[in-house]
Amino acid sequence: MFAAMSPTVNNPNHGFCRDCLHPLEAAAPRCRRCGSPRLVAHSELYRLSIAHIDCDAFYAAVEKRDNPELRDKPVIIGGGKRGVVSTACYIARIHGVRSAMPMFKALEACPQAIVIKPDMEKYVRVGRQMRALMEELTPLVQPISIDEAFLDLSGTERLHGLPPALVLARFARRLEDEIGITASVGISYCKFLAKIASDFRKPRGFFVIGEAEAVSFLADQPVTMIWGVGKAFAATLASDGITRIGQLQELDRNTLMKRYGTMGDRLYHLARGQDERRVDPERDAKSVSAETTFDVDHARLDELVPVLRALSEKVSRRLKKAHIAGRTVVLKLKTHDFKIRTRNRRLGDPTRLADRIFSVGLELLRKEADGTRYRLLGIGVSDLCDDARADPPDMIDETARKRAMAEGAIDRLRDKFGRAAVETGFTFGKGRNAHPPDGSEE
Repeated sequence: MFAAMSPTVNNPNHGFCRDCLHPLEAAAPRCRRCGSPRLVAHSELYRLSIAHIDCDAFYAAVEKRDNPELRDKPVIIGGGKRGVVSTACYIARIHGVRSAMPMFKALEACPQAIVIKPDMEKYVRVGRQMRALMEELTPLVQPISIDEAFLDLSGTERLHGLPPALVLARFARRLEDEIGITASVGISYCKFLAKIASDFRKPRGFFVIGEAEAVSFLADQPVTMIWGVGKAFAATLASDGITRIGQLQELDRNTLMKRYGTMGDRLYHLARGQDERRVDPERDAKSVSAETTFDVDHARLDELVPVLRALSEKVSRRLKKAHIAGRTVVLKLKTHDFKIRTRNRRLGDPTRLADRIFSVGLELLRKEADGTRYRLLGIGVSDLCDDARADPPDMIDETARKRAMAEGAIDRLRDKFGRAAVETGFTFGKGRNAHPPDGSEE
């Protein structure tokens, strides 16, 4: 069987109770020790060691933990009526609310929902607590976001005295008991299938996909389950008559590559459950960015510039804190009719300075200030590297060094007295849009 969560147990030698961790002694709908129906059994259960852990409605779960009165109520984490949904609890999801949905549509679907502005600092603290518990299990932890990560527990059985599956079940219990949030766990022999498994029994899921069943399991799944197949590419595949992974399995590698290029090679391997990527704890982030959604649309440059400056400073603080820099500046805009515009420029040298990020972003923004009304503005950097190579002296622009020194002095003052201790000419007196709320950024 595919699922590691079943009302009956076909092989008691490869199963346990997720609540008391007691080994299953015989086929039964409930644990004979504690009576729990949350049983897990699979013929490969004790041989698999690659896991994906994903928290359940993380932001909403943290808010419900901190305010028990919200426990049985629909909760949406997001901005104002012009914002989007960051996270919705499972009660709100029953009403049709989804992440990234415009807030006005979410409230139409669930008018009784309680909307809470995101508290990113709190969520980051909880995420770090969770990460610390993961790193007690194995040094091979690859974070994907604030609330999810891949883990490789190969070779840890002697350390823990338990096979990886039991270690992960114990971790899930500990997460609930010590931090007060829940997570879903997917276990397999590769990252691709572990990620799929973690989505299958949310919330509080525990799902296993073994090697022997991988191909037959994938055959019935939609092509969108393959990493990299989004709406646009799924439409391309559908136009060729391909909607299920099993249809990809019927095509040879050369045919797929002729049709879809390098993506065809990925389709060939992943459709067969072949994924050789390792869990890499040293994998760098691909970009650092910040964005905000406005309460009302903005079209004028003088309205957008203060926001761009504040977001540039926010990105700069993150880069400096992480001791990294970026070589490409990326501007993101969302029009009043929800169309995304992205513009980028590659720099001669990587930067972590707010001044450079803002200056390049401003040049890009000027070209887009054509009367179009925008509901969202974002700025970021990509092509990240260590900051040792960042912002070398500029022999042409003699004022660049002075601006960099001034920015360093401003950073020190803000570290000591708070962000509002020093304002630039672009942000001072420009109102609330000068410093977008932390919760509306990504």
